[in-house]
Amino acid sequence: MYLKGKKVTLHDNTLRDGMHPKRHQISLEQMLAVARGLDEAGMPLIEVTHGDGLGGASVNYGFPKHSDEEYLRAVIPALKRTRVSALLLPGIGTVDHLRMAHELGVNTIRVATHCTEADVSEQHIGLARKLGMDTVGFLMMAHMIEPGRLVAQARLMESYGANCVYVTDSAGYLLPDDVVARVRALREALQPETEIGFHGHHNLSMGVANSLTAIEAGATRIDGSTNGLGAGAGNTPLEVFVAVCNRLGIETGVDLYKISDVAEDIVLPMMEHPVRIDRDALTLGYAGVYSSFLLFAKRAEKKYGVAARDILVELGRKGMVGGQEDMIEDTAITMARERAGAQT
Repeated sequence: MYLKGKKVTLHDNTLRDGMHPKRHQISLEQMLAVARGLDEAGMPLIEVTHGDGLGGASVNYGFPKHSDEEYLRAVIPALKRTRVSALLLPGIGTVDHLRMAHELGVNTIRVATHCTEADVSEQHIGLARKLGMDTVGFLMMAHMIEPGRLVAQARLMESYGANCVYVTDSAGYLLPDDVVARVRALREALQPETEIGFHGHHNLSMGVANSLTAIEAGATRIDGSTNGLGAGAGNTPLEVFVAVCNRLGIETGVDLYKISDVAEDIVLPMMEHPVRIDRDALTLGYAGVYSSFLLFAKRAEKKYGVAARDILVELGRKGMVGGQEDMIEDTAITMARERAGAQT
């Protein structure tokens, strides 16, 4: 693996993907502390929204401590160098949310769809590009289709106006060869000026390795979060990734000591429980299940007495994807009834 001299843009998701293990209850004070620390460390991009993106506040996804608008109004003016992104899932976020984010100074909009549903992103990608935003297509659960089909979806996003397209390993399921196949396929198929990004989760402890593999295959944007704070077993831990990049001669522009201090002194005290590869998070990666399903499954375990990992395996068998959170409880109920029936 020869990576010396390569330049990548790191994108910190602590304040968006990290909303999931925090049940969307990050305070404005915590937001500002993390954002300012990352700004001081030289982080190019940070993402600030509800865990499920703009407009995610709902019974289905959870109500945050503050609104997206309140978070953005607090964070953006406080930053000197770091730019702010927002995630938007069509069907959850609307064009009105997109316009609000733009008016507040959001630099980058990431329009996220399931890996087979890029066609629903046309309106939002088109508007973001028209507004002059850095416009990103975000293909979630990218492990669920082969590289050729993923290319077809990426081309749609590019045709709508995306200047960057992500291979998003929402389940932390991909192994290095899988990442190479997908990133390389996109790099060969898309226009040279269209960037490729990679978003990894650490459910199989592959976040750092997969991110390095993505860079080797042609990715120039890499996601992660400080102290790994994110859904499931968390995202690629960026303070670790920066250290590895320094060893390999990959240019990130991020100060290792300063981001390590953010991880240790600011993010760690925010964490109510360790974000780690426990048996349930491991099951997410093993079964290929959406990482944000973890807390829903744990909640259903307590309510219905069915082990969370058994619920997650069943969700994987059914091919459940983001947006079907309401089916997690239904699945647990059905499993509990079936087991009760088998015992009578």
